[in-house]
Amino acid sequence: MIQAPAAARPSTARIAIASLAGTAIEFYDFFIYGTAAALVFNEAFFPQLDPLTGTLAAFSTFAVAFVARPLGSAIFGHWGDRVGRTSVLVVSLLLMGLSTVAIGLLPDYAAIGVAAPALLVALRFLQGIGLGGEWGGAALLATEHAPPGERGRYAIFPQLGPSVGFVGATVAFMLAGTEHWRVPFVASLLLVVVGLYIRVRIAETPVFREAVEQGRIARVPVAALLRAQGGRVLLGAGAMVIGYTLFYTSTTYGLAYGTRTLGIERDTMLAVLLFGVVFMGAGTVMSALISDRIGRRRTLIAGSLAAVVWGPVMFPLMDTRSTAAVAMAMAGALFVMGLVYGPMGAYLPELFRTEYRYSGASLAYSLGGVVGGAVPPLVATQMQASGLGSLAIGGYVSAMAALSLGSVLMLPETRKVRL
Repeated sequence: MIQAPAAARPSTARIAIASLAGTAIEFYDFFIYGTAAALVFNEAFFPQLDPLTGTLAAFSTFAVAFVARPLGSAIFGHWGDRVGRTSVLVVSLLLMGLSTVAIGLLPDYAAIGVAAPALLVALRFLQGIGLGGEWGGAALLATEHAPPGERGRYAIFPQLGPSVGFVGATVAFMLAGTEHWRVPFVASLLLVVVGLYIRVRIAETPVFREAVEQGRIARVPVAALLRAQGGRVLLGAGAMVIGYTLFYTSTTYGLAYGTRTLGIERDTMLAVLLFGVVFMGAGTVMSALISDRIGRRRTLIAGSLAAVVWGPVMFPLMDTRSTAAVAMAMAGALFVMGLVYGPMGAYLPELFRTEYRYSGASLAYSLGGVVGGAVPPLVATQMQASGLGSLAIGGYVSAMAALSLGSVLMLPETRKVRL
């Protein structure tokens, strides 16, 4: 039988640092790629294509990681449910970090021709594998250590990782500039070393230790998950879609749209996104805390309805080219994203049994990203090129919000379940 070491419950501060640090670093790695895809990669890796086709090609490489993430969730989820949460999180962080550094060292198209975009896709795939194992483990690290009635509060920490990571990635690009785009990628190595130091010092979760002691470890967790709760995986993925859609429509596509189509200065757009991410963090904290009081389901229903309304508002505000209006568009979208994202750190783990919780939460989260993260920048860019206009893009965002709303309505409340 697998033996998990006994340990005292770590302090709230140690859990916070361990779950936040890893997700912040991994999302920093993920977001610098999105920023580079919007600003640099069409010229660095696809210079033989016209600007629109080059942008679509760059966004396609961006999408590769979302396709890889479910595979990473299955791989890391298997071992996270078999040998424990903490040791698997160390490996996921290492894979993500080394892939990011390698992208920063990758020669461009001018140096090695078609091998450059091919290697870029391969490294992006590895990034996706690593991130596929990160979020679920970090969420479980927080929720499985949390006292009863406080899982939403504890889950704030991993849920703030995207906000912190995005701020770090955006500031890094503002300081380095597009001409030195490799620097933020290579600098990730230092962050990974810090993250690894933090991660190896955290104890295994008491919920997993109890499962080990009782012999409740599945031989093939993913298979057991799909047999028993496969429907919840799909509904959980559907519930996640709008969070991804709002984020990547605002940041990755919005950055490209603002700079290339509207002619807004790059640094202005980056500053606007930094402003918006503050609201995203505020929405994340607020909704996570509220979900401990009124329930995850009610909070997510309210957030999804807000997203339905905000979709058609966002891009007409941007089209004014007013810095204040663009800032309002980004802040509103990212605040609503925080509303639907905050409770997910507790909600997705609560939907699944301990024997396959790592696999279930990770797969639901990652599958939602395929629809909500990989597709929107491509769809929005194609809509823009086809002359459909901003209202059509906003309608697409609202449709994704309706999909998430329907998924949440089909899921149960979990706030009081025993993990």
